[in-house]
Parts: sequence; C-alpha cells; structure tokens
Amino acid sequence: MTERQALFAIHLGALMFGLSGIFGKLATTSPLNISAGRAVFAVLALALFAQLSKQSRGMRPSARQLGLLALGGLLLGSHWITFFESVKVSGVAIATLGFASFPAFTVLLEGLLFRERTRGREFLMVGVVCLGLILVTPEFNLGSEANIGLLWAVLSGFLFALLSLLNRASTQGLDPVKAALCQNLTVMLLFMPLAWQQLPEVTLVNWFWLALLGVFCTGLAHSLFVASLRVIKARTAAVIFALEPVYGIAFAWWLFSEQPSLRMLAGGTLIILAIVVSARMAK
Repeated sequence: MTERQALFAIHLGALMFGLSGIFGKLATTSPLNISAGRAVFAVLALALFAQLSKQSRGMRPSARQLGLLALGGLLLGSHWITFFESVKVSGVAIATLGFASFPAFTVLLEGLLFRERTRGREFLMVGVVCLGLILVTPEFNLGSEANIGLLWAVLSGFLFALLSLLNRASTQGLDPVKAALCQNLTVMLLFMPLAWQQLPEVTLVNWFWLALLGVFCTGLAHSLFVASLRVIKARTAAVIFALEPVYGIAFAWWLFSEQPSLRMLAGGTLIILAIVVSARMAK
C-alpha cells in the first residue's frame, strides 16, 4: 500500500465510522438489538478479513490477555449501547459531537492510570473540549431530551476512552484485527442472549442497516484503519479521524434535516480543532 492509498483508506474509514450514527438512526429498533446485530456482522467481516490477510502479525494471546480482551468487549458493547441511545434521544449531530469528547477523557485517564505526566497543552485541549461541549448543549436544562442524549454521548466517549487505554495495556504483540475480532465476539456472546427474544421483531430493512453497521462501519473500517497505520503515522490518522463528526453531521443534515445551530457548530468546531491541534503537537 502506497502513502496515497493509505490516506484514501483512512479517509474512507473515517467516513464509515462517521456513518455509524446514521445507520443507527435508520435502524428503528432498540440500542440493544442494534449492538447485538452489529456485533454479529462485525464478527463475520473481521473473521473474513483475518482469513484473507496474508500477513498474520502477532503472537497467540495469553490467558490474561484473553480476559482483558473480553473486558474490552464489554466496554465496546456498552459504548455502542450508550451511543445509539444518544442517537435515538437527541439525534446524530449531538450524539456524534458528545462522543467526540473521548480524547479529553483519554488524556485525563492516561495520566491517572498510567501515571504519565500530563502536559500543559493537553490540559488546554481538555479545557477547549469542555468549552465546546458547553456550546453544543442545546439548553441548560438537565431534564430536556437533547441534554439527556448529550449525557449518553459523553458517557459513550468515556467508555471508548477506557477501551482505548485497556487496548493499550492488553493488546501489545497481538494482531489488532484478531484482537478486534475477539472483542466483537465477546459483544455478540454477551448481547445476543439478551436480545434473542426481540430479534424476530426486527424487520428485514433493519437487518440491512445492521449489516451495513457491522460490515462497513466496524469490520471494513477497522481493517482499513489497521492497514493504513502500516504506512502513515498514527498522529496523521488521528487528525483525519477528527473529521468523523463532520461526516456524521453532514449526512444527518442531508438525510434527516438535523440542521445544527450556529452555537452547536461553534462548539463542534472547538472540539474538532482541539483534537487536530493535539494530534499535530503529539511527539
């Protein structure tokens, strides 16, 4: 893969991740059903990619790593449920921007859990993200549906930050695609028994949206992300993935007429700008 191909792959992956909220809204079923169905199709897609990949990198996971991957699967599934709950309650734009707070949580938790010194510019990034979330908040009334949805989205970002840090501690030496396969398999095994009785009520159209979520927004997007990181730098990938909320908001505006207010756009711009600047300044 050339650098140009890697850049195209990472942009396509960011676009697919950005479409998660769109497909989640189109699927008129519960967040639990969406997460369970997404996991099924993601497992199939990741298993196929792992089988077709000629380069099998990484060692066999130890018993400790398998346990941590299972815990990561629980965090991944919880992240999905809270994110799709936010989409259902407050719409794609607020859900996507609330979730975009996860780099701020990552900075704070990384310093706390790994006892790494947090630099001044990282605290500044956290402050800018918080300011952006304040601007994104539709109204200062915790009881409003929009604010409840935003809280679900921020919780989703917090869970994803925990997952990122857990992966840092547990997946060293492992093939990242196979590690993702283990985590998605855990989500499927945990959620399918809970959703089993409701699945017969899921319509064929909804299964189509769940298939797109699992195959494209999870399996293929993750595979493109991993493949591109073999060519381009991680901080370059982080800058491109900061565009994920932009894609999500643009498609929500186009498909569902979820027109963001100027205040929401200002808050989203601050959040995305903080992520981009932080990634650019990373060494």
